[in-house]
Amino acid sequence: MKRLILPILAGVVLGGIVHLVGVLLMPYVADQDAYARLAAVGELNTVTGIDDPGVDGAVLPASDPAFVTAVCLYDLADGPVKIQVPPTDDYTSISFYTRYGLPFYAINDRSAGRSLIVLDLMTAKQRAALPEDADVTAADRLVVESPSLEGVVLIRALVRERGAREQVRTRLDMARCSSAS
Repeated sequence: MKRLILPILAGVVLGGIVHLVGVLLMPYVADQDAYARLAAVGELNTVTGIDDPGVDGAVLPASDPAFVTAVCLYDLADGPVKIQVPPTDDYTSISFYTRYGLPFYAINDRSAGRSLIVLDLMTAKQRAALPEDADVTAADRLVVESPSLEGVVLIRALVRERGAREQVRTRLDMARCSSAS
């Protein structure tokens, strides 16, 4: 019996390691990850509304039906991107993800505290290249540093009542994601 314990224990540990490595590598080897599904419905550096989940599924599985969602696939290779989102009456959030789904920043309308949320998205190199006299810490200019050149900006707005869904969707249609030139 003692001779079986060590091989069984080694097999369990090895199986756990293989499982963990497989789970961690999945975003990098998956063909139809979130970025690929979103790229099929939207363009780079443009805000695109996401259809509500239906019986045929959704672009983003497990989406909360109480929210209207829009996305911007960004590419910082040509320079920073400016994101402008008008908040809705109830709740609006903006989340930033890398190409492989790692979240790195989020803000909502309550913490932004303004009538138009304006963010400059750039890499650390692009931020370092800003002129020194540019006041990047001013309250009216929020700078978000992206750890990657490509990624996803997810904009979500709460719909408190069913009848307000189109009004909230129209408000999100006014969001912009464009080159900061």
